[in-house]
Amino acid sequence: MFEKFENEIFISYAHLDNEPLRKGDDGWISNLHRALEVRVAQLRGEKPKIWRDPKLQGNDVFAEELVARLAKAALLVSVLTPRYIKSDWCARELHEFWTAAQRTGGPIIGDKARIFKVVKTPVPRERVPQEVQTLLGYEFFKVDPDTGRARELDQVWGPEAQREFWSRLDDLAYDIAGLLELLEGDTPAPSSQADDLNSTKPKIYLADVTSDLVDDRDALKRDLLRHGYTVLPDRTLPLIGSEIETLVREQLTRCRVSIHMIGRSYGIVPEGVEESLAALQNRLAQECSRADKLARLIWIPPGLEVQEARQDRLIKHLRTDPGLDQAADLLETPIEALKTVLYARLRAAQAQMQAPHGQVGRRSELIRIYLVCDQRDLEAITPLQDYLFGRGFEVILPAFEGDETELREDHESNLRDCDALLIFYGSAGQLWLRRKIGEVSKSAAMGRTKPILATGVCMAPPMTAAKGRFRTHQAMIIPMPEGFRVEAVAAFLAKLESPEKSPGA
Repeated sequence: MFEKFENEIFISYAHLDNEPLRKGDDGWISNLHRALEVRVAQLRGEKPKIWRDPKLQGNDVFAEELVARLAKAALLVSVLTPRYIKSDWCARELHEFWTAAQRTGGPIIGDKARIFKVVKTPVPRERVPQEVQTLLGYEFFKVDPDTGRARELDQVWGPEAQREFWSRLDDLAYDIAGLLELLEGDTPAPSSQADDLNSTKPKIYLADVTSDLVDDRDALKRDLLRHGYTVLPDRTLPLIGSEIETLVREQLTRCRVSIHMIGRSYGIVPEGVEESLAALQNRLAQECSRADKLARLIWIPPGLEVQEARQDRLIKHLRTDPGLDQAADLLETPIEALKTVLYARLRAAQAQMQAPHGQVGRRSELIRIYLVCDQRDLEAITPLQDYLFGRGFEVILPAFEGDETELREDHESNLRDCDALLIFYGSAGQLWLRRKIGEVSKSAAMGRTKPILATGVCMAPPMTAAKGRFRTHQAMIIPMPEGFRVEAVAAFLAKLESPEKSPGA
């Protein structure tokens, strides 16, 4: 397929947008052209053939030469600006490329479009040309949070804007290089359904965010792509409630992990619904996680200063949401800690995908009981720990020394590998117990591939009214109102000694 293309990349732009802001500087399009040429060459090991019209104006007759060049281009980079969408010339370039692409493999290869939408200056969504309206864009501008004004990423605005330009350029260059490699191959790209079936890595749904978290989302997406993961959604989300729900559900069903980054403002509310875009995506992911193996990570930057009352209500709801007990984690940590948890979830999901169908793992002869307790109860659990050890069980206690990331990783490793779980409910509060029981249902998202033989909750002193009222179908209640007694754990241990019986309560 690839040998049919004379030019690998055709840059479509309005000439007004290449006028430099300072006399003597190169124009913005010229800088983009040169940067793409260098970066794509570095990624592919050979210089790409990039063509753009350096002289013809929008009011010239549409040259046959340009039509011919468009027909021989592998990819089109469309630089959107207010001037671009007003130009009949630019509209014809888009149309001609789309028409020509239908004769050379199609404008969409697999799930990847051969048109790259570079947004230099934002334009109203309804005015974006139809050919690129649903495509994910590469935003080369920043919105000032105080004034709401958009400013292009140009060196004239200082080193920070220049650094951001190169970050976005790197994303664009990686995706262009990847699609050129795909076009150069002998086999067609798989469809999304076939790709999902054949993929050896789990896919990630990275929810759209408010403007204050765009940089964090882009950085996380960039990191995931560098590690070879597929990140969805793969198209711009519509702003009509019914349409967005349909699309988000479809994209979520293809994923094993969803990430929801919560910012300081409530954000866009799609037409026909009352929830913000962020709240809607989180709700749909929660619904999907109940029916499928979807791990959900909700991230709130530490020290977040909320700007709106409705966003404050959303965050309070997330912090107390019972849905967090079902394959979800709420993290209020630096973003590096989010990455640590995320990659642990992805490794676990990948292990599940690669395990033979129906295989639940093999248990060693030594049965391991994870005895979870609060640090204040370490002395109180000693008789129980000693008894279990004397019966031939390997007893694992939680770690209490180390940083937050190390403690979390150790806890998840124990949940993933143990054969049975005992929760010692003594000095800790009811929310602590709820969280610990909820983590059992999330162990599959942590990579667990075999059922837990038994889960028990030891009701230990100090006794309270809340402990007396506590009921659950997720674990066996083991009364210990006066401390450890051998007969209290007899029924629990019977489940371990007769593993053919149903595990659990």
